[in-house]
Amino acid sequence: MDLSIIIVNWNSGADAVECISSLRASLDTLVYEIVVVDNASSDDSCQLLEQKFPLVKLIRSGENLGFARGNNLGFLRSTGRTILFLNPDTKVLGKAIQAMYAALQSSERIGAVGCKLLNRDLTLQTCSIHRFPTIVNELLNTDWLKRCFPQLGIWGIEPLFDGNGRGSVMVEAVPGTCLLVKRNVFERVRLFSTDYFMYGEDLDLCYKIRRVGYEVHYVGDASVIHYGGQSTRKRKDDGFQHVVMRQSVFTFLEKWRGRGYASLYRVAMGASATARLSVLGLRLLIPSASVNRDRIRTAFRKWCRVLTWSLGLEQWAQGLGNTASSSEAVVKG
Repeated sequence: MDLSIIIVNWNSGADAVECISSLRASLDTLVYEIVVVDNASSDDSCQLLEQKFPLVKLIRSGENLGFARGNNLGFLRSTGRTILFLNPDTKVLGKAIQAMYAALQSSERIGAVGCKLLNRDLTLQTCSIHRFPTIVNELLNTDWLKRCFPQLGIWGIEPLFDGNGRGSVMVEAVPGTCLLVKRNVFERVRLFSTDYFMYGEDLDLCYKIRRVGYEVHYVGDASVIHYGGQSTRKRKDDGFQHVVMRQSVFTFLEKWRGRGYASLYRVAMGASATARLSVLGLRLLIPSASVNRDRIRTAFRKWCRVLTWSLGLEQWAQGLGNTASSSEAVVKG
């Protein structure tokens, strides 16, 4: 089997159907299987997938395993020599997967590849390439700054803006939205780390792949539309994802750069949140017809949650990971 495609779904059945349908044009020369792990969806995802794609391997989880554990479970039921981890809220364009597959197989040194991610309107997503998190690049991590200063080294996104942006180029990390990895490499680094519930596990995987001597590449001539955050949008906008994202970065930094550095990151995020709240509060107090007050209130709530997280008041976020998952135990055993 050339390729196993693993999709973790939570209440995104319609998106998963569109995603799987878009895959066919990109896979006509590859022998592949599709494995869908349903994370205890409460909608009709499973029934819809069984009806539309009876040959898809559907694994029904009795609980929401999160991204890492869900993908690890799907991997253990797969057989392909290469593994594609793909979000359900994506649409594959043209021969994108074949281009990624060819790049991955072009060298024994390459362990994983990612692709160009596009918005619904086909504009570029700067998150198509990542650098590993530091305090500085996390403090300055805004899409506006990245687009204004794409050549700044702290982003690592130069290949996105270097002319035609095609071909395969080595980068630090690519997102788990659409990530192709060799099976033996994925096994060697012990799968996705379950220290993370969502966000951060793709960075951790790329870091481990590089640590054992393999390269991670970005393939500029492979494009996938990423509609983005479909599962998290189903939650009330209560700051959940902003807390989880920062907890994941903290976990990564603590794991790979030490407790002291991670603690400095938490303090820096608290200072940043305090400064932003001060500015947002002033904007709310100043009457102006040109100010979108609902948008400011949403941002204010977000940064309030980030501040409470930085003060250690979001205790629930620290328990989201599960370092003793059964999937890792199977590999280690």
